Amino acid sequence: MTITTRQQVRVRVNEMIRAKQVRVVDDELGNLGVMTPEEGIVQARARELDLVEVAPEANPPVCRIMNYGKFQYQKSKRAHEAKKHQKQVIIKEVKFRPRTDDHDYEFKKNHILRFLSEGNKAKASVVFRGREMTHQELGQRLLARLVDEIKDLVEIERPPKMEGYALVAILAPKKK
Repeated sequence: MTITTRQQVRVRVNEMIRAKQVRVVDDELGNLGVMTPEEGIVQARARELDLVEVAPEANPPVCRIMNYGKFQYQKSKRAHEAKKHQKQVIIKEVKFRPRTDDHDYEFKKNHILRFLSEGNKAKASVVFRGREMTHQELGQRLLARLVDEIKDLVEIERPPKMEGYALVAILAPKKK
């Protein structure tokens, strides 16, 4: 049985061990010495366990006598537990137009502040259509005003930059 993990490390179990000589460690972490894999498998089967190669790069490779199914189960439980405590950061986008009115601007600015207070990043975009592209300075002024008004509460992760027909800035919550 060959198992491939995320790091592409191959774990060899029982008959899959290819080395001529291996150092065998028992399930209580006592060193049983250097022997052939077949002898190690016999000792593992006598205890109703598996022989698992844990350090293939060592000379000779190190194998451990353990319950491989239980080991895999505990490993997946640890990975699941670690994943449960991670916070995923989401980028929320707020789109402006070059001629966005003051009330709409304030409303959207409050949305950005709410997203940042929730721990997410915010992407402020000024979208240009058609002839509006000739007046990109309106969008520059709008984003400059936005950044100036909320600069105490945010970090500018990416300053305003043109991406196709949109002027985009990415804002992140300030680290405490």
